[in-house]
Amino acid sequence: MNDIVVVEDEPILARLLGRILSGAGHKATVAGTVAGALAAIRTVDPELILLDLILPDGRGEDVLAELMRSRPASRVLVLSSMTQLATRVGVLEGGAVDFLAKPFANAELLARVNARIRTTAASVNVPRYLHRAGIEIDVQQRELVVDGRHIPLTQREFVLLAYLLQRAPEPCTRTELLERVWGTRFDAGTNLVDVCVRRLRSKLSNDKIETVRNVGYRIAS
Repeated sequence: MNDIVVVEDEPILARLLGRILSGAGHKATVAGTVAGALAAIRTVDPELILLDLILPDGRGEDVLAELMRSRPASRVLVLSSMTQLATRVGVLEGGAVDFLAKPFANAELLARVNARIRTTAASVNVPRYLHRAGIEIDVQQRELVVDGRHIPLTQREFVLLAYLLQRAPEPCTRTELLERVWGTRFDAGTNLVDVCVRRLRSKLSNDKIETVRNVGYRIAS
């Protein structure tokens, strides 16, 4: 049984989500406010969080930002009727692992939930420490050391760097990185991958991540 926190202030939809998840063998804890969501997440320590963006005491984006600051390993699937491209890109860049528009099909919701939980379980098999090109990260503690310097990273930057290190010395395509790091297949010309790589390079030094022409990126040899 997987613990899932549902952050949804509409009572009918919150009950529906609870029934859908419980029927699939998950344990759902429902919260309807920003404060209630953060309290529930601290208490439950869930495998996944379903997050609405419009809440009575604040924004779902604020919940996401707080989670990325205090619990960077949190996996957040945003459920929202706010489907503008800027909103979708914003929450994905902000640390969410997926976005599903309302209204949604129950089968697709469960497929997304199960896929995200499988990804979480698979990460258990990743070695705790990854080393290459002067980079050392502690996957469990989410710490990065480069040439002896401790460097802070956002949740998305850390996941991207960890994936590149796992795949080294092989290059990773932008499509692969979108799917494995952002949990999405849409690009829409937003350059999510390139923007995040630029931020990483500014923190690591430009020679740590190489551009492979017509392919994507890889960690330097």
